[in-house]
Amino acid sequence: MKNHEIKALLLKAIQEIAPEIELEDIDLEEDLRDECDLDSMDFLNYLIEIKKLTGVKITERDYPNVNTFKKMLAHLEQNIA
Repeated sequence: MKNHEIKALLLKAIQEIAPEIELEDIDLEEDLRDECDLDSMDFLNYLIEIKKLTGVKITERDYPNVNTFKKMLAHLEQNIA
């Protein structure tokens, strides 16, 4: 899967939780919870949506490595089969 395809999936997952968010609203290196005003349940729902869209399961141990758009993009690029 190409970089731009993964970015589109990430945005789709975010918009499932916060439909008003556009990519240009997000600082790619800041914590998504702050950038998109997500509470802990929203963040978990976002991770569930990521799994649905990509098949990649994000464990609690992975959270520090996927808390920004840029980190999640890199994580998915490494883990999508």
